[in-house]
Amino acid sequence: MTYDAPAVITDLIELGGAGLHVVELGRESSRPPAGVVLLGVHRAGDIPVAGLDAFDILLSCDRDAPGPWVGVGQESLDVVIEALRTRAAAQPAASTVAAQVFRMTLDVGFDKALTLESLAYSTLLASGRFRVWRDATPVRSRVDDQPRVLMFQESDGLHIRLNRSATRNAFDPRMRDELVEALSFALDHPDRPYVILSGEGPAFSAGGDLDTFGQASDVGEAHLIRTLRSPARLVRELGDRITVCLHGACVGAGIEVPAASARITARPGTHFRLPEVSMGLIPGAGGTATIARRIGRQRACYMALLGDTIDLETAMAWGLVDEVIA
Repeated sequence: MTYDAPAVITDLIELGGAGLHVVELGRESSRPPAGVVLLGVHRAGDIPVAGLDAFDILLSCDRDAPGPWVGVGQESLDVVIEALRTRAAAQPAASTVAAQVFRMTLDVGFDKALTLESLAYSTLLASGRFRVWRDATPVRSRVDDQPRVLMFQESDGLHIRLNRSATRNAFDPRMRDELVEALSFALDHPDRPYVILSGEGPAFSAGGDLDTFGQASDVGEAHLIRTLRSPARLVRELGDRITVCLHGACVGAGIEVPAASARITARPGTHFRLPEVSMGLIPGAGGTATIARRIGRQRACYMALLGDTIDLETAMAWGLVDEVIA
């Protein structure tokens, strides 16, 4: 195995090893420094099956590599490694915290995993790299008084529909609260109705409303709100009574919340992305708990750290989506 450090920059040194450590499997080993994202790379021969739990991300030259590997093909392997290296160097704290949270999320119960994620997310809201992103991203002023969530009964069940199509159903606090109210109604309903969660417009959800990121005046209170008003927790509690129907872009919260569902369907062309690390954060709508439980923590960490789009074919192969529908 070999040690391939990312470009040395001041804050990597100050953070005592935050960044990416590449291990070429099958070569002489070296002890990785503490605190890094540990990337295992398979270039040739049989795909390793032992000792994989030590790694945060696993990349293989075999496009059909089974989980927890991400198969990228021989021709793309070094390109993907460099992209991960670049992201870790650009966002060393967020990358390392994401890896740390993913390492722990499957070792605790679901509710504790949501709490773990929120505590880490709150910490990063106070980080310098997030503040740089926030200062460089103007907050827009918009008037949008329409209901964020619609709820209606049809013959196949109780429909809950995201209703902010002008913003591609971007999650803001009002949408979160209205979705929590609708899901709570369904969960507590004495008739135990079947629930279909979907979204209006061209996309299920483009994720969190960027204008609201980092705007809470009290990060401790914001942490309590995230854990006490969690749509992902309620979706999971509904169990086999809910199906989430996806289409278009499913970004950030737009896949983090659905991933808690027992069943996910998607239309052709649906695609997925976790962009939060590029902002200096980690997924904060439950994704470290929900996505890791669907596709494994190494593939979930890959999605979060790289931040690139995952197509529907890959999502199906990994188990992020259960069925493609017309």
